[in-house]
Amino acid sequence: MDIKIEKVPRAKKRVLARLMQLYLYDFNEFYNDDVNRYGLFEYKMLDKYWSEQNRHPFIAYVDGKIAGFVLVSPHAYLDANKGGMSIAEFFIMPKYRRKGVGKHIVFHIFDMFPGRWEVSETKKNIPAQKFWRSVIGEYTNGKYEETFLDDSGWQGPIQSFHNSEKSNSSRNKKKTTA
Repeated sequence: MDIKIEKVPRAKKRVLARLMQLYLYDFNEFYNDDVNRYGLFEYKMLDKYWSEQNRHPFIAYVDGKIAGFVLVSPHAYLDANKGGMSIAEFFIMPKYRRKGVGKHIVFHIFDMFPGRWEVSETKKNIPAQKFWRSVIGEYTNGKYEETFLDDSGWQGPIQSFHNSEKSNSSRNKKKTTA
């Protein structure tokens, strides 16, 4: 399996916007949001990935086919993680789930941005919590912290860790480029 991760240029923003619709539809299982009057789910932060520094949009490919996306941002809920990076949104097409694709992509993204990391999942999204605990646990060899917030800013678990500049991607045997 050939896995590639490419930063999304502004010219391909529409591709990411369409993938975002699939993600938000999938995520709607936990939040039951309505579409807008145009039949679309709204994601107001998307344009900021091309107008603000330290926001990074990526599309993932498996064997040349679009497999998902990941949005990386500097947003942190916990003060200890300010100045680090976070996974803002992460989506893998159902066809590629449970095959190691998501883990491979996440490991590569973590390796791209050494430093402090925060990953948060909503309280209702139990499958995401299991995925992130497993992947972050493997990536960090169990050296991460988990905090549960239940306030007006966030409701759910947050995993925090610091990765070194030493690449952890040697655990991945699949080819990845960025």
